[in-house]
Amino acid sequence: MKRFFALLFAVLVLALSCILVGAEGEKEVTVLFTHDLHSHFLPSRDDDGGQFGGYARLMTVINEQKEKHPDAILVDGGDFSMGSLFQTCYATDALELRLMGLMGYDATTFGNHEFDYLPEGLASMLNKASLSGDRLPDIVNSNYLPPKENEEGYNPELWQAFTNYGVKEYIILERGGVYFAIFGINGFDSDDCAPNSGMVFEDPATTSQRVVDTALKDCKESFGVEPLVICLSHSGTEEGAGEDVELAKSVEGIDLIVSGHTHTSLDEPIKVNDTYIVSAGEYGKCLGVVNMSFDGKSAAITDYELVAVDENVEEDKEIDKKVQEYKEKVEKGYLSKYGVGFDEVLLNNPYVLESVDEVYATQHDSALGNLFADSYKWAVEKATGERVDVALTAAGVIRETLPKGEVSVSDVFNAASLGVGTEGELIKVYITGKELKAALEVDASVQPIMKAAQLFFSGVKYSFNTNRMIFNKVDSSKLLRSDGTLEEIEDDRLYSVVTGMYAGQMLGSVKEKSFGLLSITPKDENGNPLEADELVNYVVCDENSVPLKEWYAIASYLKNMNGELSDDYSKADGRKEVYKSLAPGDLLRNANIFTFAAIGLVLLIIGVIVLVTVLIIRKKRKKHEK
Repeated sequence: MKRFFALLFAVLVLALSCILVGAEGEKEVTVLFTHDLHSHFLPSRDDDGGQFGGYARLMTVINEQKEKHPDAILVDGGDFSMGSLFQTCYATDALELRLMGLMGYDATTFGNHEFDYLPEGLASMLNKASLSGDRLPDIVNSNYLPPKENEEGYNPELWQAFTNYGVKEYIILERGGVYFAIFGINGFDSDDCAPNSGMVFEDPATTSQRVVDTALKDCKESFGVEPLVICLSHSGTEEGAGEDVELAKSVEGIDLIVSGHTHTSLDEPIKVNDTYIVSAGEYGKCLGVVNMSFDGKSAAITDYELVAVDENVEEDKEIDKKVQEYKEKVEKGYLSKYGVGFDEVLLNNPYVLESVDEVYATQHDSALGNLFADSYKWAVEKATGERVDVALTAAGVIRETLPKGEVSVSDVFNAASLGVGTEGELIKVYITGKELKAALEVDASVQPIMKAAQLFFSGVKYSFNTNRMIFNKVDSSKLLRSDGTLEEIEDDRLYSVVTGMYAGQMLGSVKEKSFGLLSITPKDENGNPLEADELVNYVVCDENSVPLKEWYAIASYLKNMNGELSDDYSKADGRKEVYKSLAPGDLLRNANIFTFAAIGLVLLIIGVIVLVTVLIIRKKRKKHEK
């Protein structure tokens, strides 16, 4: 009996030890995350008249989650800047990083819009942040770095700013006895959206595998344990697919990808092999909360939630006070030059204009897009006293709609906040009639594969059949003058074109993106081609020699409407007609080389089929005759 009870006691002790070891070995960890905040310190209005986002409310939600999960880490997936008036202090005050530091962010990465103020602006922002003395989030960035010494484009000042701030490929931090390895990645489309970043883009998958392997080894050697690996990726997913899904397929060792760039909200994580992908939407509309069990080798999500940040959330007083201080800084340092106020009401809008999602969704004539293009044309004609033939904007630069009801200066800036180093300055250049038709074809043919490329014009009336051959979808196009008259577009004639700097630089890349099938080269008034970096010399200035911004053009146009938005924009006016037809006349009207080539190819295939059929029949006949 003594032996029996001794054996039983030993078994119980062993079982209890296993339970305790298991409990000690498997830990619950919490990751709080955002991405694509875009300087949206203040709440935004939604389509239903409510509000979402705002850093003071976001802070309240963060604090609530940290009360539940004291050891939670807080990270961000990039594009923390560019999207509101607060961005105007980006290079001078680094408001975004300083506010994120105050809110307790542990780490973030660069998105494509962190490069909008060019390398010089990025360097200034990093230096201002590091000199502020404020707590700051770590910045992790592994595959999107400046050229190294002896490489073309080497910028020692930018490298020094990276060093001053402490930008790293990855960081290792410990929280609640768990170690985290966190690194940052930029994707292919993100790189495409930052044409003047000055960075060297390295393959995301190759770089990620190298960094993951290095971080795992580093953590093991330094602390004797393996970390939970988190990738802050500015690459994105769309409808369950996308660059981050491919990244997860290609790289071993990533436990969690916080996926930014595409402004996606994932109600459920995407799991690829042993990697989870999560997204919480743009502008701080939600705080992502991921609870994971981690046994020191692998991690599994146990709970996942997107916590809404809306008007029902109380504002954190400390963050709200800081935002108000920053608001005053913007008014004194930036808006005073334009003689307008942050919350100044420009007019009343009695109409419900399209949301950004609706602008992107289909090819169509858009009242909102037309309003933007019309305002550019009006403002430049007013500033220069010269007629503008055509103005255009792209869906990709329309960041928000204009709300129903009172429309303020801040609302307008939020809607037109993009720009490359110049906050969306308007340029006036020239293109030929043939190139203008190519621009219309970009709208018709490229949008189905690149929704941000949908264009909206002022000064043109055109139509296209979506069933026609690619690069020959436009079947009718004419200039639309201010008095309503229509004029033929002459291929060899130069036409003046006004657009934002960002869209203007993208026009120059049409040839590359269309594999040389379409070509648009901005020119000066004498027809001399302009390089992308020369466009800055063609910025339009007002009568006081102040560069004309996209947002200011729209604000001035609205202010000129005597208090209420013109009913011209209550609906689209038909300047762009999009239709589907298989009628021969609609398919062949104004056919070009692409359609003729397609017809020739079809006829060739038919001819080959007929020839082969005839040969087979003849062979069978000869065989039968024998």
